[in-house]
Amino acid sequence: MSVAFDWFRNILRFHPEVTFFLVLGLGYALGKLRIGSFTLGAVTGTLLAGVLVGQLGLKISGDVKQCFFLLFLFSIGFRTGPQFFRGMRRDGLQQALLAAIVATTGLVVAFIVSKLLGYPAGTAAGVVAGSLTESATIGTATDAITRLALSDADRQMLTNQIPVAFAVTYLVGVIGAAWILSQLAPKLMKVDLPAACRELEDKMQGTGAQGIPGRREFELRAYTIEEGSPLAGASISEMEASMGDQRLFIDRIRRDGVVMNAAPDTVLRAGDTISAAGRRTLLVERMLGPTSGVREIDDRELLDMEAESLDVVVTSKAIDGHRLGELAREQGARGVFVLRLARAGTPVLISPETVINRGDVLTLVGSASRVEAVVNKIGVADRATNATDMVLVSLGIVAGALIGVPALLVGGVEIGLSLSVGVLLGGLVCGWLRSVEPRLFGRIPGPTLWIFESIGLTGFVAIVGLNAGPDFVKGLQSSGLSLLFAGILTSSIPMLVGVFVGHKIMKMHAGVMLGVCAGALTATPALAAVQEAAKSAVPTLGYGVAYAVGNVLFALWGTVIVTLVT
Repeated sequence: MSVAFDWFRNILRFHPEVTFFLVLGLGYALGKLRIGSFTLGAVTGTLLAGVLVGQLGLKISGDVKQCFFLLFLFSIGFRTGPQFFRGMRRDGLQQALLAAIVATTGLVVAFIVSKLLGYPAGTAAGVVAGSLTESATIGTATDAITRLALSDADRQMLTNQIPVAFAVTYLVGVIGAAWILSQLAPKLMKVDLPAACRELEDKMQGTGAQGIPGRREFELRAYTIEEGSPLAGASISEMEASMGDQRLFIDRIRRDGVVMNAAPDTVLRAGDTISAAGRRTLLVERMLGPTSGVREIDDRELLDMEAESLDVVVTSKAIDGHRLGELAREQGARGVFVLRLARAGTPVLISPETVINRGDVLTLVGSASRVEAVVNKIGVADRATNATDMVLVSLGIVAGALIGVPALLVGGVEIGLSLSVGVLLGGLVCGWLRSVEPRLFGRIPGPTLWIFESIGLTGFVAIVGLNAGPDFVKGLQSSGLSLLFAGILTSSIPMLVGVFVGHKIMKMHAGVMLGVCAGALTATPALAAVQEAAKSAVPTLGYGVAYAVGNVLFALWGTVIVTLVT
């Protein structure tokens, strides 16, 4: 048995690439383990897997680790760029400000707790990263430590302290954020969260954010107008207007056996068969109502139209900041419906009052010709492709690095943006440019972006855990209990401050404000918990801008906390 083990360990020692993928595989497997409704997640699972394998005394070059981290930073910057820059504008300023308050409070609390408990810079950075659930802080803090005027041994010791504090406080941060925002905060505000969100949905006439439904949300059906129907004698424009806020469109008519295109001023007659496009509920409840005087039939020729469901990146300055309801009343929007809306990769509530931003991805459905006409006016089709513009990715990382690397030497400490923050800013700019001029700035498909983010971060964390090895266990034994205390304070106080400021001072809607707090902590599990408690997608309206701001600030905090504590 020992011979086989020695053989396996030698394979891992002399082939670090094999070691890396072993840690990655074990980490993703551990991340899927479920404790009640809670899962470790790929990041924590990979960190623990790295620590476990690291007990064999195996290490991988830190240069490899840095490559993975830069890829991750560029990717999150690219995804959140449009929303980050929108947060600097008036319509997103309130949400950006609240996110900044939450993030800054987290930094201040972590600094005070670290000073009281006598934590060194590495442990303090781990507390910030874990308690505030932002893994990017690990990388920027590591980058800052490497620039300290210390011996290699001391720098390595500080670096190895980061994953210890992160592993303990991350669990506290994820669980605490979900519980405080979804359960405690509504009680403190004395708000019936489901009722408040339902009231806002009614006001906005929202449909909620959703995935691909089992039933079709929008359909094309054929109806024959019978004698005595109130529709006979009405023009098509009058019939469509009679549906009120519900959008219904007549595309074609069969009259006397001949199929022809419908015009708004065409007057309907008894015996006509029409093709009607709209929401399924409208077509079933209104068109087939007891007084409608119509009969549904299956007219294949009439319904034989090329339909399309297409993702579109919004780039038009003319519609940026306008509401969906306003755009729906445009003549060019006839027969086209919005099925889904994603912002920074997160589904957003769909309603007439939902504001459309540059960089949003709309899923449009309708006839192919009408969808194509709308795409030409609002943005660029985001059709499925396997191609990734690696020129943009590579040069974006290089440009960001050239901005971040220069630093000033003050009192033995280098002061500058740092390589990591520079690359993040490079990603933000590239993401924003993509939302403005997608024809000039290349596309990164969603699955590819997920690979860059996921493997970039877990690859980095795998090597961090692996190189920390035995020091991780020692640190956990000596600081485990105090780290739990530090994690509880650092994760809970910023959220409570955010809830108080957002509810009492800014007077924000409770559901939207809780989404902002979840976004400020870049805590997707917390957003999901809030949505479940609210029984609504309203919290997503506050998540996008706050998520972008939180990502940038927490990346900066890695450098700041090391500078403050050193």
